[in-house]
Amino acid sequence: MLAYDADLELFRDNFKRFMSEQIAPHYDQWEREGIMPRSVWSALGENGFLCVDVPEEYGGYGVPTHYSLMLVEESARAGYCALSTAISCHSEIAAPYIQHIATEEQKQYWLPKMVSGEVVGAIGMTEPGAGSDLQAMRTSAILQDDHYVLNGSKTFISNGQHADLVVLAVKTDPQARAKGVSLMLVDTHLDGFKKGTNLDKIGLHSQDTSELFFDNVKVPKDQLLGQAGQGFAYLMQELPRERTAIAATALGAIRGAIDLATAYVKERQAFGQAISQFQNTRFVLAQAKIDELATAAFYNQNVELYNEGKLDVETAAALKSFSTDMQMKVADNLLQLFGGYGYMTEYPISRFFVDARIQRIYGGTNEIMKEIVARGIIGKA
Repeated sequence: MLAYDADLELFRDNFKRFMSEQIAPHYDQWEREGIMPRSVWSALGENGFLCVDVPEEYGGYGVPTHYSLMLVEESARAGYCALSTAISCHSEIAAPYIQHIATEEQKQYWLPKMVSGEVVGAIGMTEPGAGSDLQAMRTSAILQDDHYVLNGSKTFISNGQHADLVVLAVKTDPQARAKGVSLMLVDTHLDGFKKGTNLDKIGLHSQDTSELFFDNVKVPKDQLLGQAGQGFAYLMQELPRERTAIAATALGAIRGAIDLATAYVKERQAFGQAISQFQNTRFVLAQAKIDELATAAFYNQNVELYNEGKLDVETAAALKSFSTDMQMKVADNLLQLFGGYGYMTEYPISRFFVDARIQRIYGGTNEIMKEIVARGIIGKA
């Protein structure tokens, strides 16, 4: 288990204070508008809540990874899963690719800007015809002299509207499958780079999600991330952290839903008594707590393994599947305690429910997670 860390708890308190002052007063409005303002990123950066485990020479604090993951968890617990997902995509997904794979020049250029919030990061993998099957992607980047010519499109890109930088998966060899995949750092301000409209989702309303289009975008050759043709290997290397971050959101959301339900059942009266006195209510809450403890134990184990450089693809996939299934289950069961009020958007438990649904899809569907686990047991079918 992760030991008690006084510095981490102080950092947690500072972040909770930041959310109460700068997020809580506006979040409902952002949800109605379908997007958070760009200024949120500047505020997060100014207050030191982005890419905190990035080494100090690139602007970060150089703290252990669980400090960074705590921000993802706490924002979800507060009921701001859209914020949790946004921070996760920026700090837990995009930044680590640069930190672990990029050249020194690329790190010096991009990471300080991501720490400050000047640059918002995203990752571009999913395409209209290639979701979990990344080898089927068709977006291409063909080398011509000192640049790559980028053509194609991506969809369901989190942080897509605000993104200044996209870690993009492309085919540098369109005839190959996995061996033809490369990664590159694409500045969204380049000519020919176009952002589609902000996609309308059933949940995570204020978290911007976009289609991206590339029409003969000239990406400088020096913005290739790592080696050409090694993109799929890099994805497999970095996906365990992404899936652990998704689990951090799940764990935070489970805890937040329990917080809401516990307060509600103590106040709500039925048949002359608080509904917290009914056995069914007590058993539902007890089961939610048991599910939280199981999720937390599995999650903490994964974080420890990641910090030790021992987290493998199968274990991370198992955690992602387990934690997000549990998040959906807990949100559904606890919403039931609210009766008809749970179906009303004015009650925050309803947001916990709709925001949970995407967690079983992105980062690789839970069906794909089970296939990964199965391959670790018995090999490919």
